[in-house]
Parts: sequence; C-alpha cells; structure tokens
Amino acid sequence: MKKEIKIIGSGFSSLAASCYLAQQGHSVTIYEKNTTIGGRARQLKKDGFTFDIGPTWYWMPDVFERFFADFSKKPSDYYELIKLSPAYQVYFGVKEFVTIADNLPEIISTFDSIEKGSGEKLAAFMKEAQSNYDIAIKDLVYRPGISPLELVTLETAKKVNQFFGNISKDIRRKFNNPKLIQILEFPVLFLGAKPSDTPSFYSFMNFADFGLGTWHPKNGMYSVILAMEKLAKELGVTIHTNSNIEKINVDNGKANAIIVNGEIVNGDIILSGADYHHSESLLDKKYRAYSENYWENRTFAPSSLLFYVGFDKKIENVEHHTLFFDVDFDVHARDIYDTPKWPEEPLFYASFPSKTDTNAAPSGKEAGIFLIPLAPGLQDVPELREEYFEKIISRFEKLTQQTVKDSIIFKESFCVNDFIKEYNSYKGNAYGLANTLMQTAFLRPKLKSKKVKNLFFTGQLTVPGPGVPPALISGKLVAELIQKNL
Repeated sequence: MKKEIKIIGSGFSSLAASCYLAQQGHSVTIYEKNTTIGGRARQLKKDGFTFDIGPTWYWMPDVFERFFADFSKKPSDYYELIKLSPAYQVYFGVKEFVTIADNLPEIISTFDSIEKGSGEKLAAFMKEAQSNYDIAIKDLVYRPGISPLELVTLETAKKVNQFFGNISKDIRRKFNNPKLIQILEFPVLFLGAKPSDTPSFYSFMNFADFGLGTWHPKNGMYSVILAMEKLAKELGVTIHTNSNIEKINVDNGKANAIIVNGEIVNGDIILSGADYHHSESLLDKKYRAYSENYWENRTFAPSSLLFYVGFDKKIENVEHHTLFFDVDFDVHARDIYDTPKWPEEPLFYASFPSKTDTNAAPSGKEAGIFLIPLAPGLQDVPELREEYFEKIISRFEKLTQQTVKDSIIFKESFCVNDFIKEYNSYKGNAYGLANTLMQTAFLRPKLKSKKVKNLFFTGQLTVPGPGVPPALISGKLVAELIQKNL
C-alpha cells in the first residue's frame, strides 16, 4: 500500500532510505534544514578551492556497489573512483614516516622491514580480519538490531571470544613495534572508540584498510551525495532544502505530521535521519524513548576541530591522506574518552585532495583539510581554535621540513559549536555513538520508536553505527523495517 513518507535530513542514511522507500512504491519527501543537501557531507567552495566539509575517506567500496546494485546501477554510472596509491602516510617524527601501499603484499613487506617477522604475522592477522569482514559486512550489519539472536550464527559462534577481547590487546600480542601497533589501531578509530574498548571482532576494519584499499571519488565525497540525490530523484523522491523541522506531531500514539518552517506537513510515516537525540527532542517529552540521562551515559565518538586551508603553492612531503602520530596516542585518547579536555599535544590528520583531484584547487595551489579529534561537549571559542591551528601547523612544518604558514591564502574552521548549529549534533559529536561492546547491534538506539507508531530513525546513532558505509546500510535497514511494519 502506497504511503506518504516524510524524511527529516538529507545525509547518507536519509538519502539511502529515500531510494529504497521510493523503490517500494511510496511517495517520499525529504526535508533538509540547510541550504544544501548531504548532512555532514557537504562542501565548502571558496576562491576556486573545493573542500569536503565532512567525510574524506572512501573505504569499503563493496558497500557502495551493493547499494547501487539494489537499483540495478553501479557507482560508475554516477561518479569516477580513483584508488589512492599509496593509500596514506603516517608521520612519527621529523621526516620519519611509514607509507602504506595500495596492496597487501607491499604492506606486508613494509611491516617486515620495520619489525623482522611481522610480515608473516600481519598476513595471518589479515586472514582473520578478512574472515570477520565477510561475516560482518556481508551479513551481520544488514540486520536491524532488534534481537541479540541476530548476532548468533554458526560463524559468530566460532568467534565468540572475539566479542569479549579487544583490538588493542590482540595487536600487542602479535606486534612489538609501536609504529606498527599505531598503524593497526588507526582503522578502528573510525568506529569512534579507543582500541582498548573495541571488540576484537572489529579487526574487519583492518581488512577494509589493507585489503580493500583507500579510494577517492573524483570531485570529492560530495560526488556520492550528488549521485544518491540523482538516483533518489530518478525514483521519484522530492527534496526540499531550507526546511527546518520544528516538531513531530503525535496523535493517539501515532506520528502523523511534522511542522516545517511553521507549517504542518502530514505524513503516514515519519523517518528521521537527523541526530537521534535531537529528533526525539522534536517530540513531546512523554513520547521520547530515551532520557537525557541515557544520552549522558553513552560513549560518544569524538567531535573534531577542522580547518579548511587554501595554500598558494603545492605542499611537499605529504600524500593525499597523511596522519601525524608524532605524539602520545594514549594520552590524546584519554583526553577524549576518560577525562574530556582539550589535548595538550593532539594527534591530527591532514588531507590534500588536490594531490589527486585537480578540481580541488587552482593550478599550482593546494587544498588542505586538517582534523584534530576532540571530546564532544568541550568549550569552543575562536581563541582556542587559533591556538590549536598554530600548534598543528608549526608541527606540520617541522615534521615535513617545509614552510607553509606564509603560503596560506585563507583558512576556515569548523568545531563543536558548528556541529551543534549546523547538524543539531548532541554535544557537537562528529561521528555518532561509538561502537563499543555495550553499544553494538541490538544495544544501540532502535530504528523504530518504542513509544510512537509510524516513527522511525536512521543514521549513525542507531544501527549499524558510525561511518559512511554503515549510513548507507542504516538507510536500507530502516526502509525494510518500515515495509515490514505496514
């Protein structure tokens, strides 16, 4: 039966859900409060430079392929993918770095050259990681998080210990060199928790990294948003921007309308891809399934301080993706998760999309994105942003042995206050809820409201979790659940 479905927000999960719901034959309309679509995956254009404001890593290409295949399409029908070679680079000191190749045999050789015998250990570790990937990404993450029994399969029964161990201990049992340990711990940071709080099973992220490689969609990650928008419109979805949602109306225990820019818009089904905490705040208090105390006690993935910088020259001694792990990883992690505060010596990440994509910057110039992970909810003032830019750019110059400060044409910043203002993000988090053991699968906030009929949720605070590929999957899961509940 055809239903009127109203979707709040236009990020990856909302766009994915809209496509599946339209394919099912429903009338689907998306309402986005900002002037452009994409949620956190928007673009900044300035003086001939183009930056992805949000996600910059394209991992798990098979998930994108599976999404488009559900509509008899391919990613290449909409955008061009470039495999990065090398995948990325990690700095540990002045001119002291490890370059990660675009293929596993070379990475194994790199490991062996740093720690004798570690190549063979890495090959065995990756075999297990691939096995976990096949179980998780091809099966488990496509389950709606309704029951703990979803996690019980013949395959997971064999790996039960991996749900109670942690990545950090596993890696340290096999490898001794601190550089190799940090490189292997890096991918699970995308899951939003410390490696010591991340179940061993999540080693599948290492296969996503070393096994499947790092990619770049031509013209940036926003190309994927535009592709999904085009697909959605081809399927009949209507999209409205500048449409702020002020309330979700409930009548007799059923969601039946949203208030958009002061006007009541009726719908048979309401689906929110906005921040889950914010979405529930649009309901009268009695209809909220999760209390303020519940949210206060969740482990949230970090927020970020981001800088988008235009340089008037090409930057040397860096790759498209470059990580700076020249300070203590554990100390910075404690400053995010244990005793939240601004880190004295932050790790940071830099992306130079113009190394790969000529459209990212004018000829002879460079576009740079710098990211510092932070605890959500921190005080965010201009003076602190400036202080931290000075910290990382000075270190950047020292580590890469070049002067760049005097080549800055402009810089824009984005931090906790912006995540709250632009995305209604709880405490300004950047990535949603962390994937810890107690926040996995059925233990995450539900796709379907527990208190209101015809109200559903999607995105990084529900299943499967943070990241772009999980967002696509979340959109599919909620669309299937809606169809099942009609």
